[in-house]
Amino acid sequence: MADSNNQTKPYEIDEHPFELRHEVKRLNSRLDKIAHSLEKSEFKDILDNYSDPKKRIITNLMAGISRGLGLSLGTFVVLGLLGYILSLFLNVPVIGEYLGEIKKYIDANS
Repeated sequence: MADSNNQTKPYEIDEHPFELRHEVKRLNSRLDKIAHSLEKSEFKDILDNYSDPKKRIITNLMAGISRGLGLSLGTFVVLGLLGYILSLFLNVPVIGEYLGEIKKYIDANS
């Protein structure tokens, strides 16, 4: 008697063939959309990158070197332009005297 209560009735496909076909088509189209979005996001490449420690280390090392070089070069360019612009103001009465003193201090210490 316990066995008859625990048994589940198998779903009969013949009972609702149209609904089942419609549901299968809908699920297939959703699976196709999911597969397309996973391919588009390059999910496999992301998983490969994070599952291989050597790739992750090399990627992070290269990113760090690139950021360091970019920051160094950017700082060099910005300070160079700032120095050039400030050198144009050496003949201005108030600012020029102040910048002239800074220039004398820099020349004395270099």
